[in-house]
Amino acid sequence: MSDDRTYRIGDLARMFGITTRTIRYYEELGLLESDDRDGPEHRRYSYRNVVRLKRIQQLKDYGLTLAEISGLFELARNDRSGVSVRQSLSEKYRAHLDDARRRRAALDEYMDDLSWHIEQLDKVKDFFDCPGAACAFCQWAERCDVRLLASEES
Repeated sequence: MSDDRTYRIGDLARMFGITTRTIRYYEELGLLESDDRDGPEHRRYSYRNVVRLKRIQQLKDYGLTLAEISGLFELARNDRSGVSVRQSLSEKYRAHLDDARRRRAALDEYMDDLSWHIEQLDKVKDFFDCPGAACAFCQWAERCDVRLLASEES
């Protein structure tokens, strides 16, 4: 899509819910380029910068750092076919996906542990009591700290 409109820095900030300082910082990093100035103090940005800001937000949402994003933009500038940037981004996304899966597994384990503790607390009258007879039928018996402690002492 070709759009000849230009935008002031404040327009972009409002469109994307960021500060004008953030836009200036992105410009310092080479992520954005103002086209010209409207008078002595107003930067003007092309529609291309709107697209770039959207891409920056998407990449940040997927966990990429500004340094990584800057590297991808540089790859895109140097390889207009887009092959290298797609490959690099795919590798980064795969690494982030692997990390997310590890975090999900840890979270699942944590949630299972909380479920076990809730079930145990629901079965006792006193915080320091063991559920007792229920241990033999408990789905988490192999994880029970009290049961494991008692078996170590025997």
